[in-house]
Amino acid sequence: MPAVMRAVTDLEVTGRVVFLRADLNVPLAGATITDDGRIRASLPTISELTSRGARVLVCAHLGRPKGGDFAGRAAGGPSLRPVANRLSELTGQDVAFAADVAGPAAAQVAGSLADGQIGLLENVRFEPAETAVSDAERGEFAARLAGLASCYVGDGFGALHRKHASVYDVPSLLPHAAGQLVVKEIEVLGALTEHPRRPYVVVLGGAKPSDKLGVIANLLGKADRLIICGGMSYTFLAAQGFEVGKSLLERDQMENVRQVMADAAARGVEIVLPVDLVGATGFAADAEHSVFPATGFPADLESLDMGPATRELFASKLADAKTVFWNGPAGVFEFPAFAAGTRALAEAISTVDGLTVVGGGDSAAAVRQLGFPDSAFGHISTGGGASLEYLEGKTLPGLAALGGGA
Repeated sequence: MPAVMRAVTDLEVTGRVVFLRADLNVPLAGATITDDGRIRASLPTISELTSRGARVLVCAHLGRPKGGDFAGRAAGGPSLRPVANRLSELTGQDVAFAADVAGPAAAQVAGSLADGQIGLLENVRFEPAETAVSDAERGEFAARLAGLASCYVGDGFGALHRKHASVYDVPSLLPHAAGQLVVKEIEVLGALTEHPRRPYVVVLGGAKPSDKLGVIANLLGKADRLIICGGMSYTFLAAQGFEVGKSLLERDQMENVRQVMADAAARGVEIVLPVDLVGATGFAADAEHSVFPATGFPADLESLDMGPATRELFASKLADAKTVFWNGPAGVFEFPAFAAGTRALAEAISTVDGLTVVGGGDSAAAVRQLGFPDSAFGHISTGGGASLEYLEGKTLPGLAALGGGA
């Protein structure tokens, strides 16, 4: 952690309302939380604060609600009420829920908290000013939020790469510190960028290379081996002249991919690509499918997973690793028939004798959905996008607001 960034343990909180910006952006099926990992990750900081007699007012977002005025957004967007219920279960106390973000309900909840109690505001993104580009618009909303509390703790790592009011602007208005989750995330990411144990293997999957070419370019000077899988691998294969059929393809990125591969070769960084693919007749859980070599994929099929030879190849390329960072699934893991590649990656990474980091987002969802315990990995990040931007070398606005660096 940067030395200039205060930790929550250095902040005087007893008897004070603490505005805690957490990341509680959990997946929902209706009103049912399907993965409470981010809620559980917020508990150490919440427990630290309540044990010291803080009055904890939690602020978080859920999804990306669209709409007009606050009432319309609140009526049609995802509410944090299910999160309040789950937080009550996990903390063993009733969590007071405010039906607005910075209005009368929020003021009533903030004012009614006793020492050691917890309140949760409604989805902060129901307020258009939260994500406004205008500094003045965000600033006015930030002042309303800051008026609810006496100090600020930033613990929403998954939102630190956003220049949003509750993440970037509120800390400048209150005494502030970083929560335990943010401190842990930055320490782990620091271990990936500063003198990692070698071999250092980076596994990148997911949909599009355009999302990750920046991080690849930055990691070429740090990693020993890059394993490229999932949807983004099809653009890498196409850039080498191979047929990828109807698979996900960013044709406009092919020249950039060729340049990345040339740069990797010049630096002696090995890039490992799939050698066989699971071709399906369409994007569906019950689609007919077969395995084809990557050099002979049919033009009328769509790849939804890696084949068995690729699974063995990737496992062999991870066997000697001492540091692993993984971001992005190897296939459409949500469909059981196309989850084998992602499962094989998770199994191989879980056996690595060294630091293993799962980079949040779909990767974290995949390992939990496939039944792997959190303890199988060294660290499961709560922020996929934030992790990637940090590894890309970008400044995270929320981290800078807390006094930390990129």
